[in-house]
Amino acid sequence: MRYLSLFFACALLSCNVSAADAFTVQLEMKDGELIPGTLTVPANTRIRIEVHNSGSSPAEFESTQMRKEKVLAPGAKSVVVIARLRPGQYSFFDDFHLDHPAGLVIAE
Repeated sequence: MRYLSLFFACALLSCNVSAADAFTVQLEMKDGELIPGTLTVPANTRIRIEVHNSGSSPAEFESTQMRKEKVLAPGAKSVVVIARLRPGQYSFFDDFHLDHPAGLVIAE
């Protein structure tokens, strides 16, 4: 039983260490508007995008280049975790509001 407790303690510790390695940015989605429209992040670092849908309609963070999607109800908050990105530009958009400009993640 002591070994099981030790295992869980080590597992929790490793989760906290890996979460600390992530670079966090905030993104607001408001009825198709992406605020800010450009997210500048360090290359070769895990990215946490804290997304808040402050609009009155559903929003969907989507990026085919980063292979991520997340649907948010009005008022909802969530986190999108992106693996380490090579230097470059990666687009994302609100799949429910395709008539609005796409956003950009710049990894440098």
